Amino acid sequence: MILREIIPILIACSCLSPIAAAQKVFSSPPTIPPSSTVEHTQDFSEIVVPIASVRITPSIKLGISGKVSPKFDIDANFGTGFCLDAACRFIVTNYHVAMTTRADKIKREKIIQRYLATGPHDEGATANYLPNGGVLPYAKKRDLAIFELRRSLPHYHGLTFSLDELQIGQEVDIYGYPKGFINPIRKLTRFPATFKAPTTSGLLAFDYQLSADQPIRITGASGGIVVDRKTEKIVGILSETTDAMALAVPVQTLGDFVSKVQPFLAQSIFPTSKDVSPVSADLYPKFVPPHDLYPKFVPPHDLYPKFVPPHDHYPKFVPPRADGLQHRPEEPYEVTVLRKKAQLLADSMRNFIAVQGFAWGSGDNEPAAQAEYEVRVIDGVQRFRRYPDGKKEFEEVPDPHVNGWVLPADEWSKLPNMVGTEFRLKVYQAADVVVNEQRMKVFQYYASVEDNLCPFAPVEDFGFFTISKTVALACYGEVWTDEDANIIRMSEHLELSDKLKAYRGWEDCQVVLTYGWLRRANEPPRLVPLTIFAEARYKKHVYWCRGQFRDYQIFSSRVKIIANDYVESLPP
Repeated sequence: MILREIIPILIACSCLSPIAAAQKVFSSPPTIPPSSTVEHTQDFSEIVVPIASVRITPSIKLGISGKVSPKFDIDANFGTGFCLDAACRFIVTNYHVAMTTRADKIKREKIIQRYLATGPHDEGATANYLPNGGVLPYAKKRDLAIFELRRSLPHYHGLTFSLDELQIGQEVDIYGYPKGFINPIRKLTRFPATFKAPTTSGLLAFDYQLSADQPIRITGASGGIVVDRKTEKIVGILSETTDAMALAVPVQTLGDFVSKVQPFLAQSIFPTSKDVSPVSADLYPKFVPPHDLYPKFVPPHDLYPKFVPPHDHYPKFVPPRADGLQHRPEEPYEVTVLRKKAQLLADSMRNFIAVQGFAWGSGDNEPAAQAEYEVRVIDGVQRFRRYPDGKKEFEEVPDPHVNGWVLPADEWSKLPNMVGTEFRLKVYQAADVVVNEQRMKVFQYYASVEDNLCPFAPVEDFGFFTISKTVALACYGEVWTDEDANIIRMSEHLELSDKLKAYRGWEDCQVVLTYGWLRRANEPPRLVPLTIFAEARYKKHVYWCRGQFRDYQIFSSRVKIIANDYVESLPP
């Protein structure tokens, strides 16, 4: 891990596809009861945003008189989105809205990244006909996309989500920006509705009515929100409508999608997610191994009869001195299995390409700096170049332009390799636990300063020069595995309690890693790093770095790139 503190010195629209005929819902009361009178506490105009794109293409036309005159073709698409997070830097909408509008900005704020939950090659993708005559293949049950903005939208915020099961007849409100009679004039509109039933394709069906003062269909409101009328929590994301029925993507589907593309954000918005939190704390106190963690094996006296060789058959053999040569002590079976699995994991990550995103910040603040790099790992050596079009290659991630920061290095590979091969590392199996309804095996480890396994590289930046020296530290941490000993989470804590000068004021340094399964058609699943979180304290400030991997490309010396991860991402 690398840490740095800056030392100041003084020098002088939306296209909605029609509901397929095969779409089926379970029976429910066909009528809508009058909407109950509920006082709304939320200002939904600060949550829901319009999305639109208008393209004007100049051309010429030939008049009846034979004269040529200018002509302008207008292609306008409309949709709706809403704030995902409290700061409103992420906007959720539908996949088909993202693909048809191709918006560059929302509320004048530039879109820097697009995350798509489905696409033409997604499992269950079908051809969906658009009103303009086009065809867009995607899976309707994952009709979701997320826009990441360069900066948060001021005066906008997110809303709480509900994962509770809906009841038939439950009253909800649909909020969106439908098209008016005179485009592109649009306003936020509320449509009362009731829950009808879940569909066979995994969507939610709602009955809604249009009143006399709303004689329009909800065209252009795709990507809007369906909100429970009593709790004012989001229960679905509007995706399709007819004249009397609306379909929505369930919140659980959105939660699963966010967990894949923004795992750190997902933990704050969907804390009940079944995925292991990328910032999860260790489950047990620090492990300090006893003097004899595993008792030495002492064979019984005269286990084998004494061997007496023939008299001077060979000259006396004196083995050469082997300074430092030791043998790994006998370890419990479960620890032996863990070491083998850890080594397999480290070996499987020696050749791949991925996009690695970083965010740096301090305390509970929003990220102060962000960057994305394409990381190429060849024979275990990683190199970086800026994503998506960087030309220069770096051995390390360039320093972020902030006053204090921490930066994880190759712990995602180093820690599994250390657990798998370093016999100096003391490993102990603790009691199993259940995390998010999944049983986990927990192992603790410890290495002393003399073991020289955990390097630490503090950096002091004086503007014109830097001071840095790598020192060895004691370290400890935990390894979580599933019941088959596949590694799901690892942590490393560096011992800085002595407050030596070499530590340059840093304390409480830790790294948390999570791993997950990369599944592709016609290939065996494989474990890959998902997230890496580093945190350390300098004086009164806690600095952190959040990193995540996506868009994997796996290759070997005989096989070129196999395929990309199924979650697609468009360039900004």
